[in-house]
Amino acid sequence: MPNPVASGTGFLQISSILQMYGAKEGKEDGWEFLKKLDKNIGQYIKSGSRPAKMTAAGEFAVGASFDFVVAEQKKQGFPVEFVFPVEGAGYEVEANALLKGAKNPKAAKRFLDWAITESAMKEYANFKYGVTLPGIPTRPDLPKLSEIKLYPMDFGWQAKNSEAIKQKWESLFSK
Repeated sequence: MPNPVASGTGFLQISSILQMYGAKEGKEDGWEFLKKLDKNIGQYIKSGSRPAKMTAAGEFAVGASFDFVVAEQKKQGFPVEFVFPVEGAGYEVEANALLKGAKNPKAAKRFLDWAITESAMKEYANFKYGVTLPGIPTRPDLPKLSEIKLYPMDFGWQAKNSEAIKQKWESLFSK
């Protein structure tokens, strides 16, 4: 499993579990679940994609990773399958932005204008899940989003509590 202190993928997984178990309301159930889960973790690593690759290589029976990484392993012929939590899966949202005070705002604006074109969205859809532009098909080797129960993520809560989550995780699970 990815280490949430070193891996954004790991942080997404841990913060999703905490939210599902009521951490936003002050409940500790998520941490109790993670303590039980920890007994079944072979190792915490710094990479979000390596758990799927290690599982594909037969090093572990299960690996927590992103689905597009699993799709790549399947494409290479490894006997791996997608499994999503029935309670709901966490997710990420990726975005581009122009930073205030950027050294090259005109070039950045040109990039941002390109990044929302149909051709850019089609290219992006080849690598990840889906895009926000209607009519761009998702990758055929990934499950349809309509087939996956997504947990309603609170990204503001995640950001506000990021350091506290990482510190607590480290105090409980750093080996």
